[in-house]
Amino acid sequence: MRLPAEWEKQAFVQLTWPHPDTAWYQLPEVLDCYVEVARAITRYEPLLVVCRDVEECKADMAARQFQPEGLPIRFVESPLNDTWARDHGAIAVCGDEGRKFILDFVFNGWGLKFGADLDNQITRNIYRCGAFAPDVQYRDMRPFVLEGGSIDTDGAGTLLTTAECLCSLNRNEYLSREQIGQKLTEAFGLQRILWLEEGGIVGDDTDSHVDILARFCAEDTIAYTSCEDPEDENYTRLKAMEAQLQSFRTLDGKPYKLIPLPLPETLYLDDYRLPGSYANFLIINGAVLMPGTGSPLDEVAAARLRQAFPDRTVEVINCRALLSGHGGLHCITMNYPAGW
Repeated sequence: MRLPAEWEKQAFVQLTWPHPDTAWYQLPEVLDCYVEVARAITRYEPLLVVCRDVEECKADMAARQFQPEGLPIRFVESPLNDTWARDHGAIAVCGDEGRKFILDFVFNGWGLKFGADLDNQITRNIYRCGAFAPDVQYRDMRPFVLEGGSIDTDGAGTLLTTAECLCSLNRNEYLSREQIGQKLTEAFGLQRILWLEEGGIVGDDTDSHVDILARFCAEDTIAYTSCEDPEDENYTRLKAMEAQLQSFRTLDGKPYKLIPLPLPETLYLDDYRLPGSYANFLIINGAVLMPGTGSPLDEVAAARLRQAFPDRTVEVINCRALLSGHGGLHCITMNYPAGW
């Protein structure tokens, strides 16, 4: 088995579309953002939209002057609780002799924090509806709990993750850390796992998903969330994570090229600090889509990502509304490699 890197050629990206019964605090603004994300993705590659009702979804798009007709968009209906495709979506792996699989892990609402009975069935539903190529095989990974946002890979056998999330209560607490690592190694054909012991962003309710903290940009390059303000409540944990990243080595024993991304401007919903992160970017064919907030810091972060992806266009999409649901651009998307 091999878990492909996100920068490898892709077949399509999945979005799971919000509706009035999903738990979004600012639904009109969130739908505006989803349309902008869909618009950007379809400039580069096909899009799969999972929704509870296709006509309802198309009406949302039409109300925002986005017409899917003529664009590379497919719709699949499925009941759903929420819309975080990164975490309830399938994870694609390459098998021996060109075999292709989607792995369907348990999604339990980030450790039983939120209802997920419908979301946990989405991958199976869309597989049965023909969302994937005919030669893609379905593999049920139950009872193991895993969210796509909790892992990142270089595509060459190294997995980056956080101990806080994978070893948290209400996920796989019946397993030791060594047993969790063994299951990941078997599922993804890994050579090693880089465990982040430190790092976290105030307001995050995923138990420190790695996709808001540190991301592979190439086999030798990691972009990460940095904090330089000692007065910021994120400072201590992010500095400790930075030190650990500096200690990591590539498979051939060299230090990683590290690209620090600033924390976005501090935003609140009522008195709750929202967990913004420029590391929550999405790599697609020919581009990197980065979540912004409309702050001047957006361009600072984008300029640094352009160093990491000189052969791709870096586009900034205002995802401020997504922060009302404590997530970002990478969180609402799931990418699938070419052939899937």
